[in-house]
Amino acid sequence: MTIREFKMPDVGEGLTEAEILKWYVQPGDTVTDGQVVCEVETAKAAVELPIPFDGTVHALLFEEGTTVDVGQVIISVQTAGGAADAPVQEAAAPVAEAPAAPAAEEPVVEARQPVLVGYGVSTASTKRRPRKAPAGTAAQNGTAAPAAAPAAAPVLPAVPAQPGGERPLAKPPVRKLAKDLGIDLSSVVPTGDGGVVTREDVHAAAAAAITPQAAPAAAAPVAPQAQAPVAEAAEAAEAAAAAPAAEPSARETRIPVKGVRKVTAQAMVGSAFTAPHVTEFITLDVTRTMKLVQELKDDPDLAGLRINPLLLIAKAVLVAIRRNPDVNASWDEAAQEIVLKHYVNLGIAAATPRGLIVPNIKDAHAKTLGELSESLSSLVATARDGKTSPADMQNGTITITNVGVFGVDTGTPILNPGESAILAVGAIKLQPWVHKGKVKPRQVTTLALSFDHRLIDGELGSKFLADIAAVLEHPRRLITWS
Repeated sequence: MTIREFKMPDVGEGLTEAEILKWYVQPGDTVTDGQVVCEVETAKAAVELPIPFDGTVHALLFEEGTTVDVGQVIISVQTAGGAADAPVQEAAAPVAEAPAAPAAEEPVVEARQPVLVGYGVSTASTKRRPRKAPAGTAAQNGTAAPAAAPAAAPVLPAVPAQPGGERPLAKPPVRKLAKDLGIDLSSVVPTGDGGVVTREDVHAAAAAAITPQAAPAAAAPVAPQAQAPVAEAAEAAEAAAAAPAAEPSARETRIPVKGVRKVTAQAMVGSAFTAPHVTEFITLDVTRTMKLVQELKDDPDLAGLRINPLLLIAKAVLVAIRRNPDVNASWDEAAQEIVLKHYVNLGIAAATPRGLIVPNIKDAHAKTLGELSESLSSLVATARDGKTSPADMQNGTITITNVGVFGVDTGTPILNPGESAILAVGAIKLQPWVHKGKVKPRQVTTLALSFDHRLIDGELGSKFLADIAAVLEHPRRLITWS
């Protein structure tokens, strides 16, 4: 039997980590090539990971709720054929019994990476980092233990600890992790390029502190059976350190920001300080649109479709874009050019349990009212289930955010990065309104349009917003202006 390892893949464009939401398998379960073994959440979306080979689950190296760096092994599987089990069992042998091996890099056999929605097969190869050993172990005495991998490979000498007096090299998140776990970075053996301390190094130091009796064997490669408890102990310590205070009398509670919430925060800051925002408002009578919504609901030709005000608002936006095509554009910073889009990928901001996401309806401009309704329903259902793929959130052009569902009258929305405009739709309420010379109760709402002033000047933005309002005030323009 052979032990094969499956690493956390890059399921997005340059993402560096993902949180394991749920395991669908347990040790001892049989898995087949292409079977989904877990669900993970990246900074963009929740995705399912298929295993790329057949076998029996040997070990799950991280618990649910753990954030794992891309490239780390998350599950090991016993597969038929190859080397025997003996090398795995030899990991517990005394360190001094094996002869020293020359320093060399351990090659990694390229394996097919799982193909996820919106992404192709990864062909990049990687190299494993050098094996590490604390001072005074067999690595310094000229001896080393045999590798625990299925096929024997030379063991590298340990990387020396940080020189005395120098500040350890580590990224801010790693420093935060070390602080939370109570680990002194100067005592951690670095394995990153250039002597940089990595998350794995901190986890290893935390595990050694929790189980000091296991420290003498740290110089030897650890079998998957031994890795699981170590990883669980380190991750449990990290989770305990990051958990909100449970005392009722606590004056503060700290909540880690990760996944979708983290990337949303970063994107909004980048958008707010990159694109010059302008926001305009208009209050309008949508009584006729609300009557049309009810008539469409009663239309047998539209039976089974979800008809609501948002559907007609989306259609009004598409009609207004057709009348003002220059609003549908993006800014190319590198080329200093405006890129006009001849298609509309209409974004719909959706609040989900994992945070705000903005999937978009591809080629919304070419859809009929019925097709647009089906796309909206599918988009919302997928978002609520947490199954929105990264591809569904890419290449949006203009977004609608419906703050009215929360009873809010209006707002000043921030642009989705890379888009030209975002329309906030306020609550639709009965209000006194002058209609045909008399004050009457009418269905009234307020629209707020934020746009990138590099792409859309005040005149164009005003015309675009006024056209949206005109369609909603007199929805027959959905026909006459199309």
